Amino acid sequence: MNRDEILSYLAEHDNGRYDRDHFDEFLAKEKFSFSLPAIHITGSNGKGATAHYLESIYRAAGYNVASYRSPYLYSPCEMVAFNGETISEETFDNLFNVYLKDFQKFDLSAFEIETFIAFMFIISKRPDIAIIECGMGGAVDATNIFTPILSIITTVSLEHTSYLGRSVSEIAQNKGGIIKEEVPVLTGELDEAAKVTLMDMAKELNATYHIVSDYHFAHHEADGQHFQYGEREDIVLHSDADYELKNASLAIEAVDLLAKEFPVKDEALRAGLIDAELPLHVERIGNIVFDGAHNPEAVDALAKSFPSFTNGKTVHVLFAAFRDKNIAVELPLLGTYSADITLTTFDHPRARGEMDYFLYMGDYPYVENYQDALKDLEEKYPDDLILVTGSIAFAALVRKFVMERKA
Repeated sequence: MNRDEILSYLAEHDNGRYDRDHFDEFLAKEKFSFSLPAIHITGSNGKGATAHYLESIYRAAGYNVASYRSPYLYSPCEMVAFNGETISEETFDNLFNVYLKDFQKFDLSAFEIETFIAFMFIISKRPDIAIIECGMGGAVDATNIFTPILSIITTVSLEHTSYLGRSVSEIAQNKGGIIKEEVPVLTGELDEAAKVTLMDMAKELNATYHIVSDYHFAHHEADGQHFQYGEREDIVLHSDADYELKNASLAIEAVDLLAKEFPVKDEALRAGLIDAELPLHVERIGNIVFDGAHNPEAVDALAKSFPSFTNGKTVHVLFAAFRDKNIAVELPLLGTYSADITLTTFDHPRARGEMDYFLYMGDYPYVENYQDALKDLEEKYPDDLILVTGSIAFAALVRKFVMERKA
């Protein structure tokens, strides 16, 4: 298959299936094995940012680092990288075609295919360390096919309840599936139900359980946010998102836990955090701010960051979300801090359309075309900020439109 045919095949097989039967049979047939040193990360929020910070820190320390993160913004090649360089389209396509017959035979989903290609690419590069982010959940996630040197669970909240469970403890049980025998596990601050569940799972597997500590003395300066974690004073993070301090703290704690196997000098850790700028995390282009907040926990963290990045300016929100998201909670949270919210949609099979917003259109206007909605907000409020949020996929799409418009 050529590139366009491959992308069409992946789109057709983005079927949302969440089990491991097909994939496990495929891996057994291929005699797959992954034994490289790797950190495995899951969580309702913050897993991608934590992975990004770890990758940046270890690269600054001189290690050869491979990474696998999802979802991608524009191309599946973005998901896997070695020393910051993503897999080439040629390499991705070649690997896809080598295994195509078995992909078809075992009816693999798009994410299973992308994960297998990523792992084969990482194996070929033989990095010193790999950073692997789960797609969703943990227990039956396609990435859960190796034994890590550290398991990280960033947060646990109600999300993907049709797949992961109906309660926080059930979702924690699912995410805790990445905990392995005698492998240390690190978590963010969790509510009691999630913490008890994960601690019990870790105990059963003789896995030492660690919880991230609090950061202190956080404040904004011209060059970014400054904070203290443990004995490290005046750490700098180039982000206006207050919620990123928790993710950076998790990365620092992880580095400390692995210090014997992978020592990192203090200057490398600090340099890695400074260099680790994240797109779609309170990312500002002109007077437009992009953030991929996609569930109530993330929206709440974003809303609470408003005072830090708005500098007193009025904020108008352009919002689009998937149908399975709890917008009944998310919209009021955003409305507490913003002047108004405009609802819209975008080209995605799971995106909410006009009828999916029916209960909310009495409170929030709906504009079918997001480009028209954005232009209208820019014309009405040239001196204010426009926040694009509700979905990572939506924020990325609007960001691409804005960047192409500037070119």
